[in-house]
Amino acid sequence: MPKCLLFLIFLIVGVHTAAAQGLALRQLPLKGDRGSLGANQPLPQVIVSGKVLRLSPGAVIYDQQNRMIVHANLPAQGNVFYTKDMNGDIQRMYILTAQESELLDRNPRK
Repeated sequence: MPKCLLFLIFLIVGVHTAAAQGLALRQLPLKGDRGSLGANQPLPQVIVSGKVLRLSPGAVIYDQQNRMIVHANLPAQGNVFYTKDMNGDIQRMYILTAQESELLDRNPRK
């Protein structure tokens, strides 16, 4: 009986922790640019806010669940936050959730 009760307590705590992590916002870089994705382009190009930009070698793209995705899985539309390397190529790109977009509207970063 005590083992079942202990297992049940761990299960409840684990579910509660997993739910709380799902509500947490990810940490975006302090400096970067915002834009909206356009139609998909051949690698290494992306269209952001009507401009054709390049992904740097080793660029990382994060989806709304903070998972890394490849260029081919970019959605055709969406709000993004991105950082550039010293050559002006996109180094990191974050596809924003509605919550993150709203937060950045209230507290813009540059």
